[in-house]
Amino acid sequence: MSELNKNDITLIDKKMLNVAVIGIGLIGGSIALDLKKFPKVKKIIGVDKSQENLYKAKQLGIIDDSLPLKQAINEADLVVLATPVDTSIRLLPEILEIVDNQIVFDVGSTKENIIKCAENYPKRGRFVATHPMAGTEFSGPEAALHHLFKNKPVIICDAKSSDKDALQLIREVYEFLGMNIVEMDPKPHDLHAAYVSHISHISSFALSLTVLEKEKVEKNITDMASGGFDSTVRLAKSSPEMWTPIFIQNSGNVVDVINSYIAVLQKFKNVILANDSEKIMEMIQQSNEIKRVLDKFQENKELSKWNLSKNNE
Repeated sequence: MSELNKNDITLIDKKMLNVAVIGIGLIGGSIALDLKKFPKVKKIIGVDKSQENLYKAKQLGIIDDSLPLKQAINEADLVVLATPVDTSIRLLPEILEIVDNQIVFDVGSTKENIIKCAENYPKRGRFVATHPMAGTEFSGPEAALHHLFKNKPVIICDAKSSDKDALQLIREVYEFLGMNIVEMDPKPHDLHAAYVSHISHISSFALSLTVLEKEKVEKNITDMASGGFDSTVRLAKSSPEMWTPIFIQNSGNVVDVINSYIAVLQKFKNVILANDSEKIMEMIQQSNEIKRVLDKFQENKELSKWNLSKNNE
């Protein structure tokens, strides 16, 4: 981590910041919407390969201006890298070559590879690797939502490699968004993300493909579909441009999770074929334990929400 001159005026001391958001989709757009209310933010600048996305973002009031990448970074104090993870890995070295004192943070679902791609750059300390655990199945600037991140966890990885003022500002940003900050090393982050997040999407994609393959008449699906089906396949509406590179970047962990999942499915198959009602009930009861885990998570969310409101009084 690079040391700052004590006589320097760091970004955290500035009253107003220009923010460049690279990638105006669900996550980047939602961050932009909320940061418009952040007292330190003066202007939101959008960067996107799609001129249509930039036009929509302006029309929706998500961004104030749009500029090419290099010009946007030069005008910004804070840079949000909110592109698909493969694009972020390609762009980050270019961004680190441009930045002087600007602070950069990414929001990608995989962390190990993007941290590796930044480690040998002189301006590595200006980068903070993060993963806000929030989202929906929708994409594009029109999917952006106010308060998407409130009471959700955000993971900060490899914090020791980021400059103190960079880390301080990013923590302040996420606290303003209402997120619960957790620090984690990148390798365990990617493993846990595969189990908690990535497998949920694969399961949804696989179920959707199975139903579409077997139910050739759409009316049979719509006539029978109910809340259980809707909630299980909801994630199958997610963007392939976003999720394909996530699976590729985290392929080792994802494949391990898929193998574990297949083993459990095979066990279900075997006990059902054997008409073993006791084993079926036992497996379902074991799976019910997730309720206790999620209830505890919800209690912690409510406690964090209460603490946040008390702190803001």
